[in-house]
Amino acid sequence: MALVGNGAELEADEDIFEDALESISMFSRTDMATSSHPFASFDTKLASGRLGSSNVSRSTSNKVDLKCGLEECAVALNLFLSNKFTDALELLRPWAKESMYHALGYSTIVVLQAVMTFEQQDIQNGISAMKDALQTCQKYRKKCTVVESFSSLLSRGSLEQLTEEEMHAEICYAECLLQKAALTFVQDENMINFIKGGLKIRTSYQIYKECLSILHVIQKNKGEQQFFYEFEGGVKLGIGAFNLMLSLLPARIIRLLEFIGFSGNRGSLMLFYHARIELLKGNVEEAQEIFRKCISVQEEWKQFHHLCYWELMWIYVFQQNWMKAYYYSDLLCKESKWSKATYVFLKAAILSMLPEEDVVATKEDVVTLFRQVDSLKQRIAGKSIPTEKFAVRKSRRYSASLPAPVKLIVPALEMMYVWNGFPVVSKRKDLSENLLVTVEKAEAALQNENISDYSVDDECLVKLLKGCCLKNLQRPLQAELCFNHVIQSEKLLKYDHYLVPFTLFELAFLYKSQGEIDKAIKTLETARNNYKDYSMESRLHFRIQAALHLWKKTSSD
Repeated sequence: MALVGNGAELEADEDIFEDALESISMFSRTDMATSSHPFASFDTKLASGRLGSSNVSRSTSNKVDLKCGLEECAVALNLFLSNKFTDALELLRPWAKESMYHALGYSTIVVLQAVMTFEQQDIQNGISAMKDALQTCQKYRKKCTVVESFSSLLSRGSLEQLTEEEMHAEICYAECLLQKAALTFVQDENMINFIKGGLKIRTSYQIYKECLSILHVIQKNKGEQQFFYEFEGGVKLGIGAFNLMLSLLPARIIRLLEFIGFSGNRGSLMLFYHARIELLKGNVEEAQEIFRKCISVQEEWKQFHHLCYWELMWIYVFQQNWMKAYYYSDLLCKESKWSKATYVFLKAAILSMLPEEDVVATKEDVVTLFRQVDSLKQRIAGKSIPTEKFAVRKSRRYSASLPAPVKLIVPALEMMYVWNGFPVVSKRKDLSENLLVTVEKAEAALQNENISDYSVDDECLVKLLKGCCLKNLQRPLQAELCFNHVIQSEKLLKYDHYLVPFTLFELAFLYKSQGEIDKAIKTLETARNNYKDYSMESRLHFRIQAALHLWKKTSSD
């Protein structure tokens, strides 16, 4: 139950709602000790609940006090940030059902693994671990009757009645709720899970706000609290994480790991963040080196390598180093299970940018790769992944049923646009100029091609990409001409209907850069309200919503 106010009623509603949903679709829960994943293999010395590398001693009883829990979790965090993931799990697991902090630490690592792999078994293990963690934390929380919950609406005195252990149980419970919400979204992007996750986030935020109230109440008497600063840090971390995520919602994937509470300056995780920051600044060469270092510092979690491969692939696309980009796309195809259809499409798209003799040297067949994409798509709860749907639609030009494939035009640059790569390249004039040269070559080549069903679509795609390059190079009049060409061709498009709303989005940013804020807002609203059922629609809506929120606030100020 939530601590004060109507939190108890809200959480009770959530439990009833979730129980009803889970009775409809209940997957079998697998004991993590029998998992084939390497994290499930434990040393025999864990039977006594001890790990040789830990310097923390405790009684062999089942009771783990707050001091011991905090100390051992600090050791586990140090192990995790030092890339000793298995050791961290081994330290936490034996006491995960007895200590709130052991439960939180153990379930966090398991959930992180699920988020990194997207394997269904790992996701189920993460959900199971998080449910156990919530039950463990619940044992330490203050038990409130309905009368006590109602009386707390009238008086803040109940805040001072909590024991120190009960206060820490609140923040542990709130963080577990957040992580379970994140895993709910990863499990399946349907409306039911969206509602379930939203309920958990709402309850978690309410608990954090009440914990902040507790912090203010006990501030004057913090000397009486043995672990005041740990509690203060947990509360401020939680509130800060919420504020950060709400203000940077479009970048939620980048911030996902920060969302679950990790920070520091060591190991592979922080190197990855460092590289991402450098990349967003346009320092692609520096980011390149840091991503390579991130790969070299640990071998235990290959999923970190896959994240780095993905980023390195895009860096080489930005630089138009197609052979290097192909190398990392090929690694992803061979090693990562996240989305085979997307990886194969990207590999084929990158190879399409190479001269024919270079493609022959790779011993790859571009047409064959494109034809594989449709068979590799996956469905989760009966629904396709949006990026895979996009790749499948684009690959249909190479269908075996067609007399001859109509080649895609600059498909790697189209995917770079879809994955929002042009804002990164905008930080570098040299990269933007080189991309413009490539796009203009494609534009000239189109004029010499035979007319086909795809001619207008290809022409509009090239105009959109050219407009983005010109916008990045501060040539607004030429960029606007390109964007208007796409918009005026709307009724002639046969397949790539996404081009018009995305072009309106780019045109709005062009107006904004010229100080025409009202015109920019109107253009964004047109893109949002007048178009539907096109590729990557939800992705564009996220971007539009973020821009409208920021621009309307700026306009009112």
